[in-house]
Amino acid sequence: MAQLDLFGAPPPPGRRGGVGPAAQPDEVVELGRRLPSGVRLGTSSWSFPGWGPGLVYDRERTAPTLARTALPAYAAHPLLRTVGLDRTFYAPMTCEAFAALAAQVPPAFRFLVKALESATLAVFPRHARYGAHAGQPNPRFLDPRPVSADCLRPAIDGLGDALGPVVFQLPPQPPAALGGPERFALRLRAFLGALPPGPTYAVELRNRELLGVDVARALADTGAVPCLTVHPSMPGLDTQARALAVASEGPLVIRWMLGAGQDYEAARARYAPFDRLVDPDPASRNTIARLVRSALARGRPAWVVVNNKAEGSAPASIVGLARALVTG
Repeated sequence: MAQLDLFGAPPPPGRRGGVGPAAQPDEVVELGRRLPSGVRLGTSSWSFPGWGPGLVYDRERTAPTLARTALPAYAAHPLLRTVGLDRTFYAPMTCEAFAALAAQVPPAFRFLVKALESATLAVFPRHARYGAHAGQPNPRFLDPRPVSADCLRPAIDGLGDALGPVVFQLPPQPPAALGGPERFALRLRAFLGALPPGPTYAVELRNRELLGVDVARALADTGAVPCLTVHPSMPGLDTQARALAVASEGPLVIRWMLGAGQDYEAARARYAPFDRLVDPDPASRNTIARLVRSALARGRPAWVVVNNKAEGSAPASIVGLARALVTG
């Protein structure tokens, strides 16, 4: 089935100084037609001026303008069937704000929502943006009540059918603050079991010492899934998949974030304006493609969200990944 038939007619181009979708090469259009319906590829956001003209958008606009107007054009790209909502990691969004986003995309498009970091920080980092809380224990760590009220309920009600997985990303933290794998897994199980039913909940670890059977069982017992990540703080995807029994049940969720030996600020400076591949990572691309094919063979859908800091340009990375999935 053609991709446009499956995912609906393209949304109209942006208005009032916004952008429209860029015309895509025949190869990209064909990849979109052939990409399995169970695969959703997307990027961490959509507001990057370097993606236009030609890569995703038909013209270049500022990041604030793209944030306000470019989502319909993004969703018209033949390969982009999901997008990450990273802003929800830092601050709540209202039900109305979520609904406004859902109204801009085709019926089959889905949002991958990052849950508030206030639920996943055991201790606030010593960083200026945390103010007086910096370095202090976080009383909301793995507390289901505030994150349900401030993030999950608005997302569920506002996005409706457009809601995809909700990712709880646990930033790298002092191991002592997490209590060790067994104690952490007990808290995680209780937390996940108390969340509102409905969404797929995915847990992304950034402390490698937490990988193992305790966390795997906590996820399985609550119907949650791992979110595998390509990130320097973690071992390879295959190691994560084995340790967290990723081949069991539920969707496969992967976030391709940052190459080995990199940090975000250095990668941002090196890769901006994110309009081309700078450091190709064929090993990660091929591993992701293999995990996705394995999931599809078991009847499990697959979600892959790619960051610009993975290889230099998330849309270009997605074209390469789609090529690997379609052509082998």
